[in-house]
Parts: sequence; C-alpha cells; structure tokens
Amino acid sequence: MSKIIAPWQEELAALQAIIQKTALEETIKWGIPVYTHNGRNVVGVAGFKSHFTLWFYNGVFLKDESNVLTNAQEGRTKSLRQWRFTAQDQINEALILAYLNEAIVNEKAGKQLKSEPKGKLPIPPQFEQALKDLPLRQHFERLTPYKKNEYLEYITEAKRETTKLARIERIKPLILQGIGLHDKYKK
Repeated sequence: MSKIIAPWQEELAALQAIIQKTALEETIKWGIPVYTHNGRNVVGVAGFKSHFTLWFYNGVFLKDESNVLTNAQEGRTKSLRQWRFTAQDQINEALILAYLNEAIVNEKAGKQLKSEPKGKLPIPPQFEQALKDLPLRQHFERLTPYKKNEYLEYITEAKRETTKLARIERIKPLILQGIGLHDKYKK
C-alpha cells in the first residue's frame, strides 16, 4: 500500500483497500496513488484540506445512478469525475466497487472522450502589446499552432489583468527559446 499523508490517512487507506479488491494495478503518478488497467489510468485517490476523493479518469462514461460524481472544474475538465468524501462513514464499499467495476468495463471497452480540435484563439490585447517587440513576435510566429494555442490559452484563462501581465512576462523567455509552455513535462 502506498504511503499516504495525513489528515485523511485512514480514510484513504480504506479506499485503497477497496480498490485492491479489483484487478487494477497501483502506481504513483503526480504524487498520488493511481490505479491502472493495461497502463491506462482508471481511478486515483487523493486527500485535500476539507475532503478526500476518488478520481475517475473517464468518469464521464459512468452512469452515476447514485449521483455522487462531480466535475471538479466545470467547463475545463472534460472526462475526469470526482467522488468527494468528508468522513469515513461515507465510504460505501459495495457502491464504490460497483463504480470501480463499471469504470474497468468502460476501460476494457476502450471508451475515451475524443478531444475536440481547438480553433485558432484570438490574441489577448495585453499579449498583442507585448508582441510589438519584433524578436518576440518573430519567435512566436515560428511556433507550431499547438504551442501558440498553449500560450494564448494560458494568458486568456487568467481572470485578473495583473495575472495576465505576469504570465506574459513569465512566457517571454520560453517563446524566445522556441519552447512550448508544457514542453518540460513531455517525454
């Protein structure tokens, strides 16, 4: 069993014990236990300040007849669904096993949400101002459409003006190097 950090140590261990009754294999990804089938993520467990969760990576395909799943980031998260708990007595082994088994069946069936191709994003005015710097503009224009969209989305999703400007300053060196926003995480 994986090492779990308090405050939800007992509760997460209880969830892990239930998951271990299935054919899923345990691994650690992003610092949390993630359970896979044929190398594909099915479910993960994690503890937060006020709750602990089961994350179903393709939870969008679960029937959720008990209405326990939520989309943690509405409008942003597409297939991931979260089952939140705030106390150990909320852990219903039979119900959890039913959801796990359905998730395994879905994974075996190859159910996956196909990502929709993103259209060309508009350049935010703050970034347009920064692109008046000719070398920055030239380097930005040389990037692949995917990398350009990564940067534009990163700037656009910021709500505050100060955050947008800070993000622009943070990405300038990456653009000048021809590096994508998330390249350091790619193999």
